[in-house]
Amino acid sequence: MEELIRETYRGIFEKELIDEIVSVAKVVEFKEGDVLIDIGKYIKTMPLLISGAIKIMREDFDTGELLLYFIEKGDTCSMTLNCCMGDKKSEIRAVAENNGLVAMIPVGKMEEWLGKYKSWRAFVFQSYNNRFNEMLAAIDNIAFTNMDKRLYNYLLEKSKINNSNIITKTHQEIAYELNSSRVVISRLLKALENEGKIKLNRNNIELLN
Repeated sequence: MEELIRETYRGIFEKELIDEIVSVAKVVEFKEGDVLIDIGKYIKTMPLLISGAIKIMREDFDTGELLLYFIEKGDTCSMTLNCCMGDKKSEIRAVAENNGLVAMIPVGKMEEWLGKYKSWRAFVFQSYNNRFNEMLAAIDNIAFTNMDKRLYNYLLEKSKINNSNIITKTHQEIAYELNSSRVVISRLLKALENEGKIKLNRNNIELLN
């Protein structure tokens, strides 16, 4: 586990900071579908993703959940940072997209490192910037993009995250993440298949382009 942390953050953080991360981090293994952070819970540790991918969801009590963004290897979640710093309850749900490992850092160390390590400050600010841009893109997607384009973009993102052109999601699961209905998603998937962009198989969806 120690070598995985060093390999992931070598070239991003100073050696001294990596040594500290190794000494204080609690490495947690997660499986696809695990809820790592839940809405309404206080967050006492901050995640540094060593492997795998995690999707960050925002809950709408009227219409379900909305996918905001993914975090991948080497990333952290800026909304988690915000909750840690402000000692606030989480407003997001973090769900494992696939199997992986995460290093959990005590919140006290996160604050200490802001004043101690230049690379940590840069990492935190860059994370805020990246997540902000991704949330703006999510808002634009909802406000300005037709559902068929949103669906195809979603499939492309899933393919990228999992490094595979096979998406193993049911129509209902996709509808839930896109805040739509299964009937609408099924109809749009069939249209994408007719356009030659995807192939609908019994248990998965295959991207062709």
